[in-house]
This record gives sequence, C-alpha cells and structure tokens, in this order.
Amino acid sequence: MALEDYNKKRDFNKTPEPTAEVSHEDAGRFVIQRHKASRLHYDLRLELEGVLKSWAVPKGPSMNPDDKRLAIQTEDHPVKYLTFHGTIPKGNYGAGVMKIWDEGTYRIAPEYKDMDLVKQFENGDLKIEFFGRKIKGTFALVHTKRKEADNHWLLIKKKDNYSTDLGYDAEVFKDDTSAATKKNTPVKKLDPDEFVKPMLASFSKDIFNDKSWVYELKWDGYRVMAHIKDSKVQLYSRNGISYNTKFKALAKDLEGVEHDVILDGEVVIVNDDGIPQFQALQNYDETTSGTLRYYVFDMLFLNGHSMLELTLLERKSLIPDVIENLSYTLYCDHIEGMGAALYKKAIDAGMEGVVAKKIDSTYSPGYRSDNWLKIKAVETEEAIICGYTDSVGGGSIFGSLILGIYIEDQLKYIGNCGSGFSAKDQSELLDQLKELEVENHPFKRKPNLKERNPHWVSPLLICEVKFSEWTKNGIMRHPVFKGIRSDKNVQEVSSPIKKKSKHTTTISKASSTNLNVGGLEVPISNLDKILWPDDGYTKYDLIDYYINISDYIVPYLKDRPQNLYRHPNGIKSAGFYQKNNENLPQWMETEEIFSKSSNKNISYLLCQNEASLLYMANLGCIEINPWHSRINNLDYPDYTIIDLDPSKDNTFEEVITVAQAAKEVLDIARIKGFCKTSGSSGLHIYIPLNAKYTYEEARSFTKLLCYFIEQKVPKLTSMVRAVKDRKGKIYLDYLQNRQGQTIAAPYCVRPKRGAPVSTPLEWKEVKSGLKILDFNIKNFQTRIQEKGDLFTEVLSLEIDMMDSIQRLEK
Repeated sequence: MALEDYNKKRDFNKTPEPTAEVSHEDAGRFVIQRHKASRLHYDLRLELEGVLKSWAVPKGPSMNPDDKRLAIQTEDHPVKYLTFHGTIPKGNYGAGVMKIWDEGTYRIAPEYKDMDLVKQFENGDLKIEFFGRKIKGTFALVHTKRKEADNHWLLIKKKDNYSTDLGYDAEVFKDDTSAATKKNTPVKKLDPDEFVKPMLASFSKDIFNDKSWVYELKWDGYRVMAHIKDSKVQLYSRNGISYNTKFKALAKDLEGVEHDVILDGEVVIVNDDGIPQFQALQNYDETTSGTLRYYVFDMLFLNGHSMLELTLLERKSLIPDVIENLSYTLYCDHIEGMGAALYKKAIDAGMEGVVAKKIDSTYSPGYRSDNWLKIKAVETEEAIICGYTDSVGGGSIFGSLILGIYIEDQLKYIGNCGSGFSAKDQSELLDQLKELEVENHPFKRKPNLKERNPHWVSPLLICEVKFSEWTKNGIMRHPVFKGIRSDKNVQEVSSPIKKKSKHTTTISKASSTNLNVGGLEVPISNLDKILWPDDGYTKYDLIDYYINISDYIVPYLKDRPQNLYRHPNGIKSAGFYQKNNENLPQWMETEEIFSKSSNKNISYLLCQNEASLLYMANLGCIEINPWHSRINNLDYPDYTIIDLDPSKDNTFEEVITVAQAAKEVLDIARIKGFCKTSGSSGLHIYIPLNAKYTYEEARSFTKLLCYFIEQKVPKLTSMVRAVKDRKGKIYLDYLQNRQGQTIAAPYCVRPKRGAPVSTPLEWKEVKSGLKILDFNIKNFQTRIQEKGDLFTEVLSLEIDMMDSIQRLEK
C-alpha cells in the first residue's frame, strides 16, 4: 500500500507520529517541517492522492531563484503529518525535534494549469504555486534523473513578485513557537522611486529587560523616509509629504550616499546637550538655533535588493557603512537586553523614553507592530484642534485650545490646553484658526467648557501635547502644548486605547476562550471545528482571517443592519439566515426596524468594530451581509449594485466579457464603477450614490443601465428573473437594490470550496484568465498589502443620474 514503507520504519508504541492512514480530506495542503535529527534538515510534504509526498531538503527552501536546493525524496507520509510537531524519541527512525516551519495550500502553477498534477509528479517535473506564510509563489520541483541518485530532486524558486535576489537562509526565519501561530510579512519588491510607508511602533506602559530585544533612544522629531537613487534624494514624511524643501541641508547631505537605498529615521533639532527641541523643529528654517540631525535606525533597500525579510540586526548592521562621513546624518545605535538602564539614562537626560525592538523582527511597511514598542516617561498625545476659547483676563491672545480625538470615527472632547505657548506661537496659530472658523462644534456631544466662550473650527489641525495622566472620563490632566504636527493626518489621531495595528489581536487555538478586542470580551468557541472539509480550514482560520482584515472590511459594515447567514456546522451543512438577535453581549449594538412582512420589529445586529465582526464569525457567519443603507438614513442607499449572476451553463470567462461591456456603458455615462468578485460564480459592480437617491430611484436607474449592457452583449445576457426563462444566459440582476436586500460584503469570505474572498478588483484585472479562487482566505493578506483598499471611494463618491442618462441617450 502507499504507506507501507512509512509503517515498516516505525513502532507506533514508541513514537508520537500519526499512524498510517490514507485520507483525501486535506487535498492541496503542504507543510514544511524543521527536523533537527542526526542532521538538521527541512522536510517538504505535499498532499497528493491521499498521502503526503515527502522530500528532505538539507539546506531548507529558498526564495532566491539562483538557489537550486537539493530535495531528497523519502517515503510517503500520512496526511495527518500536516500538523505533526514534537519530539521523536531517541532510538526511533528520524529521532529528534520536529517543528512546523511553514504550512498552507499549493496548486499547479497557473501557467501549467492544463497539466495534471499527478502526471507532473510521475514525469518528475512539478510546477506548483505555494500559498504559505513564508514560502509563496511559483516553484519547480524537478527530478534529476541520475541513476546513482534516483531519489534526488531540485527545489527551485521561479522569479515572481515574491522572489528575492538576497541570500536566503531558512534558519533566519525559524520560529520559536508553532508556525501555525506566527505571521510573516511577504517578500515585497521595493523601488527607491516609490514612496514606502514606515513601520510603526505600538505603545507599552512599562520598560523591561529582555535579551531578545534591542533598545534605542526615542527621538522627539519628525519621522522621515529617505529615498536615494543615482545620488538623487527624496525625503518623505510618514504620510508621503515631501520634506526636500523644508530640510534642504539634509537632502544635500544625503547626496553624498554612494548607494541606492531607502533609509528610515527621525529628523530632530538638538540643543548643545544633544536633547531634541520639538518646537524648534516645527518652526525650522536655516536661521533656527540648534543642530539639525537625521538619526537613521533602519534600512529597507540597498542597491537593488529589498531588505524587508532580513532581521532587524541584519538591516542595522549595514547602515553605518552606507552613511559614513555625512554631516547631518547619524546612525541610531542601540543596546541589547538592558532596557531599564537605557530608559533611566534617557529620562535623566531629558529624553522622552526609548523604543524597544525585537531582534529577529522583519520590516512591515505601513503596519503598527508589537515587535516595536514605544515606552515613554511623560504622556504625550497628538490631538485635533476643534476650537479655542477667549482669554479670560485679556492677558493673552487666546485662552486655550479645545482638543478632540477620534474614537470609532466620532470626535470626543479630551480637554483644553492653555499652556506651553509663546506669544509668537499663539499669534501664528490664531491666524490659522480664524481661517477655519465654523458655526457649530464638531463633537458628537457638546463639551462642558464651564462658561468659557468658545470659537469652533473645522477639525483639520493636529497638535502634540504632553500631560500628566488621563482622568477616568478620558480627559487629559495638565496638558502642555508642544507644537503643531503637520506631518500627520487627522485620520491617524485616535484614542491610544483604541489604537491597534492590523495584527494586534491574537488568538490561540484553544477550543474556547474569551478574546479581548479593544477592551471588549468576545466569546470564542470550537476553534478546531472544520468549516471547509475539502480544504481543512477551521473556525480558527476564519476568525484569524477576519482579525487581519478587520481594518479593511469594517468601514463597509459599520452602521448597517446585518442579515446573519450562519454555517455553524461548516459549508457542507445547510446554512440559515438570522435577522432577529437576542441574548447578545452587553457591548453589542443593535437597531430595531419594523418588518412589514413579519408585522413586527426586528432587532438587527450592527457590526460596528472588530469585536462585533469576530462575534459574528464565531457564530459561523462565514459570509457577511450588510444592508446597502445605514441606520441614520435607511431609505437612501450608499451605492447601487449590478449583480452579474451566471446560469449553470455560463463560464466565468463569459461573466468577464459582460463586466467589460458594463464598464463600456459606465464610461459612456461617465460613472466611476467599482467591480469585485462575488466570491461565488459572478461579479458585482458597485456604483456610488452617497445616499443621494432612494432605493426606488437607485433600482430604476440600475435597471436602465442593465438595458444598455444587454444591448451590447444580447447573446450572453438576460434581464428575465426566472431561471428557466433565461435560456442559459447571465442574469443582469438589478433587483438587489431594495431596502433590506443584502449582498456579500467586500472582503468577506464565502461558504464555498476553497474559501474564496469577495475581492475588489482594478478594472485592468477584469480580463480573461481571472479566476474566483485567485483570492482566498489563505492568500488574501498578500493582495491587501500590495493593493490596499480598492473600494474606498464607493463610500464617498456620488453621481448625477440625470446627467448620466442624458449621456447614454445621446
């Protein structure tokens, strides 16, 4: 039998390895195990025909196409070996420690999709695409066909978006914990011509000593990314604002770098004691007293090579040679392990604190990571200026600034700041504030200002303040003005209690737990329940996906009644819809809406944040179905949708053809439409309305657009609702646009084989070759990091229906 050799080599009374069973439950899965036996090696295992085809890779896999790694084929292993890790006792075959290094799914590489996978294996020439956390993209696994070494193959990475030209050592990427619980940034190609968002640090209250961390001084200045190519320098703020004019001397200094690089650091003005002076930096020009410095603490790119996947110390080790002999640019050094000592030294010298960084951390552009932590002695906060008060005694230009901060997209009052200003600061600031004056306050609730006379302004200016502590009511105690932060966006200024990275919520694989999400306790249970039997994906995989995608999907769910579509027993069991919701956690928000069909009020769940999203996922809501309108304006949808719904006789290529015809119609009408995969068999085209029209108006307009689309492709499309009367054509469904009607949300998973994700697309992607399963629960993180949110404007743009109709009728 297929596992005969596996059985012969093991005594299952003495080894914890799984027994030999052929199984087809985990088709298309792979695992790479780090096996510290008599000699350290890596074991690659691919599920094929109910077993794991296995190879020992002595040097481990590589993401560098120049590396041809020897892979020695061994006996087949049972599919249960996909999750095996532990110690094989001494005296047994393969004795030693085995850990999961990477895992995921694989498939035939797209360019070889017409070739049978089993036939490829039999021919000794596998072309496969991996969707792991470390190993990604296309590989060749080729039999050397040498008679003296019949079991020798070569594992070779193909050049693609994931490949690297850097030296690749699997040992650099080994984990201290189970690979199933770790996240890794995908390899990404960088170009000094393109702006890269910096990696951000999370907040930590207490300093600590840990030999696996390094500690740097926290510089109180502006975060600056320096892109240097062919001696041409571009300086960017953390949000892509050019600093070349503001810091001319620094740009000139960096022209002396003889390499193409991307540097990350902090620009400061320091006094004679080397202490940063933030207000001096804010008002910096060539006459400013103090010394301009650029402290470089990271490097992302060097001479054609991305460094994102290198460890922190490997990246930092190259910086001194790159920036040597420059006037304003200095290396930001660090100490290892002794955080408390550096912290005390920094505070005693008048610095803000330190930044702690995990030694083996990789660089994640644009992400706030728990691998970098800010520890400060004095509380500081960026706040939005929402107004100012008159001076009570008349002795100053104005009394105080009225400050706010965003909590869940609502501005909350956090106090008044009336100290820390120079007369010049106040005068210049008042000129700016008067230009922004408005009649009404911008807060959700008007603050109590205790008889101080307020002047309200548009919440566009950001300042930084230091203060002693937060009160129980969320008000800053004793705030002192530090300066204006022109380097940051208003959208970034949110409560530190609510601030989170896209990866700060973590989940263990315990069968049940309470997950703390932003201070809310979310009940989580049965994480090992298999929801996708053919793929082996569990509820853990679903919740882990929604944790990582929450920042992207929640804006399309917030304030919208949810029609829960639950699959608590997996996709092969019948799902059911649930509208009315009772016995919810106290923090969960609902909205009562009268239902004419039921003749009663229905309590709809609202998905307002990550916590409520995960609560729904735990109920088995694989698919998320929000209304098109929001609770404050239920009769007016934010968008209208054309649902391209194929019959069973249609191919997806035909759906793509119809979508292209729809794009032509929208272009004629000068409408900016947005396309996404349904995640099932069709495509959805969203047209932004910005709640300007009623559902009836939206539906009638969409019906008209569908008529024009049908005229372009009459042989492929139908507007007949009854399936039997469509005659095998693609249904142009405009009837989705009714109050209470729902459709799969952007970025939600679908209860279909392969766990596809309903994915926003660029129109150039809507072409032949596109496949629904190109985007799934396991590979979507790579896409979202590369593309960002392609649907953002769906919630902000609007159209003029009459103008569009007139253009179509010309």
